[in-house]
Amino acid sequence: MLVKTKHFGEIDLAEDKILTFDNGILGFEDCKRYTILYNNEDGNRSAISWLQSLDEQALALPIISPLYVKEDYNPLVEDELLSGLGELTEDNLALFVTLTVPSDLTRMTCNLKAPIVINADTRKGCQIIADNADYMIKYPVYEIFQKAKEGKIC
Repeated sequence: MLVKTKHFGEIDLAEDKILTFDNGILGFEDCKRYTILYNNEDGNRSAISWLQSLDEQALALPIISPLYVKEDYNPLVEDELLSGLGELTEDNLALFVTLTVPSDLTRMTCNLKAPIVINADTRKGCQIIADNADYMIKYPVYEIFQKAKEGKIC
């Protein structure tokens, strides 16, 4: 399947790479089909990936594993919010948070409050609101990335 994107040009996408978000994601409820794209040519995972909408070619959100920025990340959520994804296990669970990258990179943040949960087996996803009171919508990540770049953390 050929997909046109604003930032990545035209990509050839296998059907098994399509993720379905029955309720869309926050702010983009009408966009239901996505894929995950990587910044590098070899297609291997990098720290930052892109959640690319297949319904709106201009919509591509930078995403990252929350464990990269907060090792003990464990969002509390009602089981019923995840029921539409199928049975989640350690092997099929993919968890991401969105990044906000302003022109001043030192103000870069990620949203720990509203993670994206994907069941890799069913290829279904959803964005939920974590019940954790201490999870911020704008969690600063610039210094974390700088330390990783300097080799001070993994």
